[in-house]
Amino acid sequence: MDNISLTLSELKENAPLASSKNALVGIDGFVDKIVHPVDKRHGPGDQFERIQTISEFGARISSAAGKSANIELAPVVEKLGGNGPIMANAQSAHGIQVRYLGALGKTVIHPVFEEFAQKTNAISITDPGVTHAAEFTDGKIMLGSMASLDEINYEHIVSAVGTDELIKVFNEADSIAMVNWTMIPFLSDVFRDFLDRLLPTVKPNPDRIFFFDLADPEKRSEADLLEVLHLFSQFEQFGKVILGLNLREAEQVDKLLGFSPLENTSENLQVIAERIRTKLKLNTVVVHPTHDAACATPEGTAYVKGPFCDKPKITTGAGDHFNSGFVTAQMIGLSPTAALTVAVATSGFYVRTAVSPSLVELQEFIGTW
Repeated sequence: MDNISLTLSELKENAPLASSKNALVGIDGFVDKIVHPVDKRHGPGDQFERIQTISEFGARISSAAGKSANIELAPVVEKLGGNGPIMANAQSAHGIQVRYLGALGKTVIHPVFEEFAQKTNAISITDPGVTHAAEFTDGKIMLGSMASLDEINYEHIVSAVGTDELIKVFNEADSIAMVNWTMIPFLSDVFRDFLDRLLPTVKPNPDRIFFFDLADPEKRSEADLLEVLHLFSQFEQFGKVILGLNLREAEQVDKLLGFSPLENTSENLQVIAERIRTKLKLNTVVVHPTHDAACATPEGTAYVKGPFCDKPKITTGAGDHFNSGFVTAQMIGLSPTAALTVAVATSGFYVRTAVSPSLVELQEFIGTW
């Protein structure tokens, strides 16, 4: 059976389970200001030509060396952002009961998060960061201000919600996703406190999913990255760990673990996922380039091609939608191949529409792929 037919069959049977599943998602929070860098302006408002590619943008910046440059960032939309909120929104659209823990406002919830915070019964730790996401046809450049995220630590989490309520939230969760490790300086310390102080008090659930996402760890040291990778392994004693990686992250982690680089092929994508999974002793590793995706699980490896969109309406949040699709699919018991298909379809639907799809909308999208 091909992956489309398999996925549609499994979704038909298992999608109704989504409303009975609880997810805890965290732990960042950003106000995303999506912008288009201006190449030539012909008048007010949207009367301009945008800089189309990252290489063109880089050339414009490089040409200013020793001089100066003024590059206009034309606003497209201001919205809630951060890996955690976007993933949580997407899982909520799937029908999962989502609780959010993160940086949505210190004294009051930031306006872009008000509806989201109410919908997810959110626990806010501190103020959100701010990201200017410059979008291009071949990717995006995200410029962030995130000093407030220094306040995300275990003590502030407990202060925001209370120990008993925190234990209750973890007890109720069928999946716990803690993402954007790179941008949060003390998140490794939070993970240690979860392992040492919190999870031993939470009722055992061997089927509970722990999902982790690094979020472009290039700026972190190799020692820090290796440390957190081994922390992920320790969560296996409390459930099943899924590590989500884009292609660049997967290649970085693969190299750090001592493996030789491989050519980017469908077969090698599965090899990379499996050897990272084996080396770190994780339940699942999923790797998602822009055109396809692969995962390695105890059942073996799987691979699917994605519905690539050469003219996306939005790209910021595409990876978070992939993650939400994969985790939701795992929560409702889909096979690895079907989970990958749901993941690439969730991302594919989102970049075309700028809307997080329901599972019903996903079935329609997959059926007309």
